[in-house]
Amino acid sequence: MNSKILVTGATGNVGSEVVCLLHDRGYQIKAAVRDLKNIDDTLTPQVEYVIFDFQQQNTFSPALQGVSKLFLVRPPAIAQVKRYINPAIDAAIAAGVQHIVFLSLLGTEYNPIVPHAKIESYIKSVGISYTFLRASFFMQNLSTMHQEDIKHQEIFVPAGKGKTSFIDVRDIASVAVKALTEPGYNNQSYALTGDEALDYYQVADMFTRVLGKTVVYTNPSIFQFFTRMYKQGFSLQFIAVMIAIYTTARLGFAARITADLEQILHRKPIRMQQFIADYRECW
Repeated sequence: MNSKILVTGATGNVGSEVVCLLHDRGYQIKAAVRDLKNIDDTLTPQVEYVIFDFQQQNTFSPALQGVSKLFLVRPPAIAQVKRYINPAIDAAIAAGVQHIVFLSLLGTEYNPIVPHAKIESYIKSVGISYTFLRASFFMQNLSTMHQEDIKHQEIFVPAGKGKTSFIDVRDIASVAVKALTEPGYNNQSYALTGDEALDYYQVADMFTRVLGKTVVYTNPSIFQFFTRMYKQGFSLQFIAVMIAIYTTARLGFAARITADLEQILHRKPIRMQQFIADYRECW
């Protein structure tokens, strides 16, 4: 009988938190990675890691053996959903997976162009039980992607004066684990946000207060942002996606606040100031 949970993106921001929560609660899991060299050494003895690469279909069947539920994360580098993601979903169904929890994007239902919308549509079309977690912008992007800029006392994103309802990935993971392990989440979609919308000037002020050093939001133009990211070696496709996300904030579309997370977890979301304090060693 299939009983394990396969977590894709197991070394990523959200996936790693999902792995830890499921492991701590005693669930049987498989942590999917593209390369076993990328695994978290602290969990290696207790967690079963498996090779799963969306671009290598021969990795699907072994990874999915014995799996009943799937936490699905689209790798940022993969935009060709029909070529790479849909076959993985088909393989999951063929292997006996009964439920997919998909990490989607806030506002996906209004934007059919983004890859997340295409994935949601395909999951619905094949008839498998699903939960869509449509998440706002991760706070942890500030401790990973923008870590070096903040170390140098700068927040460098082209978001203008727009506000964002930032969410901590620890909260997303908590919701994901509930959807993976408890009844009542079948064929549901949730818009997951924090309970405050902040512009990056406010975020910089919070960093300054918590870290005890001045952090400034420099509000670069889209061209300035593109130039720096390109010089740092990021792909054109990745930069384009980031610009689109920050343009959404610049235009005021990222400020939406929902109560979904609080209703599911029965507590307030983690706030930006708490996130900065918890991760202060990063900067």
